[in-house]
Amino acid sequence: MSEKKVKKKKRNIASTIATVLFLGLGVFFIVQVSGEVRNTYELRKELKEAQEILAQIKQENVELEEQRTKLEDPEYVKSYARGTYMLGKEGEQIFFLPSSNETQPANGN
Repeated sequence: MSEKKVKKKKRNIASTIATVLFLGLGVFFIVQVSGEVRNTYELRKELKEAQEILAQIKQENVELEEQRTKLEDPEYVKSYARGTYMLGKEGEQIFFLPSSNETQPANGN
């Protein structure tokens, strides 16, 4: 073989190696970037879920604060106890009335 053919063959081999190397690096970087994109998507999803939970907890906190404020009022506590636990004042009678959503017995009409 002539010296030109040897040099040309060496260049072709070097060019092929460089091409394979660059392709390998390209695939490596694409895989890395796709992994980061997937990771970012999952983190955003988790963040959205955490923000929804936080909003629910804040709403619950507001409701509990309102309830606490009401329970600090002795008149509200008395009214609540009377309504919930059927407690009456001294000498007071308590009557149970049917609620409007209960069905009335059929009387044949």
